[in-house]
Amino acid sequence: MHLMNFAEGGQFEPRKIAVALRTTAEEIGLTVGLGKDAMQRRTRVQSDKTQRRLRELVEILNKVEPRFGSELMAYAWYRSEPLPGFDGRTAMQLVQEGKAQQVLEYIDAVDAGVFA
Repeated sequence: MHLMNFAEGGQFEPRKIAVALRTTAEEIGLTVGLGKDAMQRRTRVQSDKTQRRLRELVEILNKVEPRFGSELMAYAWYRSEPLPGFDGRTAMQLVQEGKAQQVLEYIDAVDAGVFA
């Protein structure tokens, strides 16, 4: 996922992310723990919280895309694969809880062979 493909005016654009992942902006909002308004109202899309959550999603997908071979497969992993050590929660559930940093650290640990 090339960052510039998902930005407009220096900020992440939910609709561009949604197009790449073949879904809707509303679904993108739900997968990062935000409501429908956060993806539709320009002021909410530009808010720090919305931009942070979108950035976290893109960072996570960027880290795992090489291992899955496509953005769509990385997104499927993000939404559905339970992560060991997190009580069966998925990356999506952790991001919704505001724990994206833990997901990123888990991915780094796996890449370093800690959980191999």
